[in-house]
Amino acid sequence: MTTTSARPDAGPGRRRSAGAGPWVLAGIAATALAVGLAELLAWVTGPVGSPLDAVGGVIVDAVPAPVKDAVIALFGTADKLVLLLVMAAGLVGAGGGIGAAQRANRPMGAVLLGVLGLLGLLAVLTRPGVTVADAVPVVVGTAAGVLFLAVLTRRAEAPEDAAGSLDRRGFVRASAAVAVLGAAAGVAGRWVSSAAARVPAAREGLRIPAPAVPETVPAGVDLGIEGVEPWLTPADDFYRIDTALTVPRIDVDEWELRIHGMVDRELTLRFDDLTGRALLERAVTLACVSNPVGGDLVGNAVWTGVPIRELLAEAGVQPGADMVLSTSQDGFTAGTPLDALLDPGRDALLAVTMNGEPLPFEHGYPVRMVVSGLYGYVSATKWLVDLEVTRFDRDEGYWTPRGWSARGPVKTASRIEIPRSGARVDGGEVVVAGTAWAQDTGIAAVQVSVDEGPWQEADLGEVPSDDTWRQWVLRTGLAGGQHTARVRAVARDGTVQTADRAAPAPDGASGWHERTFTVA
Repeated sequence: MTTTSARPDAGPGRRRSAGAGPWVLAGIAATALAVGLAELLAWVTGPVGSPLDAVGGVIVDAVPAPVKDAVIALFGTADKLVLLLVMAAGLVGAGGGIGAAQRANRPMGAVLLGVLGLLGLLAVLTRPGVTVADAVPVVVGTAAGVLFLAVLTRRAEAPEDAAGSLDRRGFVRASAAVAVLGAAAGVAGRWVSSAAARVPAAREGLRIPAPAVPETVPAGVDLGIEGVEPWLTPADDFYRIDTALTVPRIDVDEWELRIHGMVDRELTLRFDDLTGRALLERAVTLACVSNPVGGDLVGNAVWTGVPIRELLAEAGVQPGADMVLSTSQDGFTAGTPLDALLDPGRDALLAVTMNGEPLPFEHGYPVRMVVSGLYGYVSATKWLVDLEVTRFDRDEGYWTPRGWSARGPVKTASRIEIPRSGARVDGGEVVVAGTAWAQDTGIAAVQVSVDEGPWQEADLGEVPSDDTWRQWVLRTGLAGGQHTARVRAVARDGTVQTADRAAPAPDGASGWHERTFTVA
């Protein structure tokens, strides 16, 4: 009795070209070609057309705030790399499913790849500033992936003696080659886009006038204690939390800032217009609202820029306005209280330098906002292109509808940096040290309690203003054994840092930081 295989690749005149494994590889190859080619083409058409960035942006927008907090707490500033790796793993899985579907029911795999491309296209079309050209990478990449899968299928199922037919080995080789080609195109596309985004020659050649009012940093701001973060944070070590999967590339010669909304005169500024004004240099500490108690999402830098209040005064703010909605080149928005930007006693700048150099690309080149006393999510917009004077009851920033408070004042905070948790230190005089901050208010005192004993006054480093963090140190004699130290700060207005523990959402973490260590 003769039996006939029910497998679709074993019909009359055909051969069994490949089992399930090779078809999974074929689907992965087709997906890699589609995405990789799209990423490479996005280098030509512009970063808005990148499917990985577009889909990643949709994911970031859709993920609930508690999940974002957990990811940031777990991975810190590597959160974007983790997202890209997860997306890559998802694409590999989707590609395997596409290959299996193509094997089981022609041309279902090609159809599914087309649907995947359509989803990527829809994600691209939701991005701010999208144009028709930005759709080209996804359309062309998807078409190439579908065509490869269709041609591979036809050749794999062709009779053995037909021209261009593929046996199992040829099928696997072709799939592997295209998979490598697609992955290489994707990596190359993101690499060249990143290189272009950095525009190293343009930035290195940028000459920004010296500040008319330089910052005066007193001696003694840095206590020089090993293990404590330096008072001035190097740009490479400064925390980065934003929604941009790819650092925006902005040609400084094409950059413009529009100031509009509830103003008497709409303004449009070019970079030379901004830097041609009298520049102010100020040291300001920035903190992320996602920073947990004792966390490291905080940094201090010296910024040079133009006071925002001067530009708003030139535009003429109309009565009734209470908020400025700032927009980044990548579409991120932040709602900043207008009174904070108009306050002559508060440092609120459109910054163009960081620690004496043009802004790093990761930190907002060519222009960003720096506002003392407010968490970054409502005040520190990078890659700034738009300021709209408006009202809180009319508009809201990116994070407000996602559960975060609208105004975001920084809470008084302090942390112990040495000894580390679980550290073993020598007996005798034990050094407990760290930093404290209450931007726009200032730190008046830092107090340390060991083993729930009395609060002891720590020695403080100097500061140029109330807008920066302050180093502190307590030297105390402790007996051998395990000890727990806790710290609290006192702001210049007399407010004592609260002991009440609160998670970062919705308006910043609170509570006393503590460390447990052992004295030898």
